[in-house]
Amino acid sequence: MIDLHYWPTPNGHKTTILCEEAGLPYRIVPVDIGAGDQTKPAYLAISPNGRMPAIVDHAPADGGEPVSVFESGAILIYLAEKTGQYLPNAPRWRKQVLEWLFWQVGGFGPMLGQNHHFTRYAPEKIPYAIDRYQREAARLYGVLDKHLAGREFIADGGYSIADIACHPWAAAHDWHHIDLADYPNVQRWHDAIAARPAVARAYALEASFKRPAEMTEEMRRHLFGFKP
Repeated sequence: MIDLHYWPTPNGHKTTILCEEAGLPYRIVPVDIGAGDQTKPAYLAISPNGRMPAIVDHAPADGGEPVSVFESGAILIYLAEKTGQYLPNAPRWRKQVLEWLFWQVGGFGPMLGQNHHFTRYAPEKIPYAIDRYQREAARLYGVLDKHLAGREFIADGGYSIADIACHPWAAAHDWHHIDLADYPNVQRWHDAIAARPAVARAYALEASFKRPAEMTEEMRRHLFGFKP
């Protein structure tokens, strides 16, 4: 059994998608990031960076004590290797999956996250920051669109953790003020993955979590360190 410390964000969705795709038994442990659950000592013991998601594997491959893993990219690799799925062994295909996984965790996610922050959450609208991250979002979507031309999935070896990592961020395209009609290869890929039953089940979990419609000062404090 996997304990999945989770909140319905793009990074959270990555892990539920992989668990659903791989048929892994898991138990969701909610981490309400707006309420500051990610800063509690018990959570920091397994996720020292104070970010979500994290997992605790109670049945690791070596049969030893439970294993905790933090950082969404590391979790995807760990679970793919545990199950032998969605991360090919063939060196050429494996390296491609890892390239695009690291592209997502190092660029696609963080840059789109900054886009969210400056266009939606920042208490002061800073035109330079908004323009900078809007342009970067468009550039990154362009990179992915060009790569997906003539490809069904991101890596040539088939559906993989690279797709699982990137899709939840692309699924939030309206949040970064991106129209997928401008990126037809991303649109085709996005729609095909969204139609997978396991992916649909993973996204449907979000309905179980109630969040305020508006950002409160308490949420700002917990998420961004803003002072009331």
